[in-house]
Parts: sequence; C-alpha cells; structure tokens
Amino acid sequence: MIVRIMGEGQVELADGHFTELNKLDDELLAEMEGGDEAGFRRTLGALLEAVRRLGEPLPDDALEPSELILPAPDATLDEVREMLSDDGLIPG
Repeated sequence: MIVRIMGEGQVELADGHFTELNKLDDELLAEMEGGDEAGFRRTLGALLEAVRRLGEPLPDDALEPSELILPAPDATLDEVREMLSDDGLIPG
C-alpha cells in the first residue's frame, strides 16, 4: 500500500504492518475524542515514525496514487479530526 505523509512524501508499506499501525490509530482516536492534546501529539508522532520505520520510501520523483494519506507531524487536532473516517486515519 502506498501511504503519503502530508508535506513529506510517500512510502510503500506491506499489509502485514497494519496491525501495529491500527493500534496507534485507535489510541490516537481515543485521545482526540478525549481532548488529550499531549497524548494526541505523542501518538501522532509515534504513528508517523512507525510508518517511516516500517515503510520503504519512494523516490522523490515518483508520484504514485496514495491509498492512504496521513497528516503532517505538525497538524492540529482539528485538522486531523477533519481527515478521520469512522475507522480513524487507517481503515480496519
């Protein structure tokens, strides 16, 4: 799956990594619903770092259709809330 981190670029992630990412996504959703700004910041950073660590960066000149778009590291709680689906940022 091709994942874009807004403002950074794209990475290719194997489907097997989504269990780990979904745990962070669930935690992020709970923190957002509870208005926990500090927890939100920490978990968003952890989620993006996991994508960077587990994924294979695509070359800067490659532009593949992104199947998943994640917010920039400095995104606000309100900006991320607008990106959410019922499943959070990551489907499943």
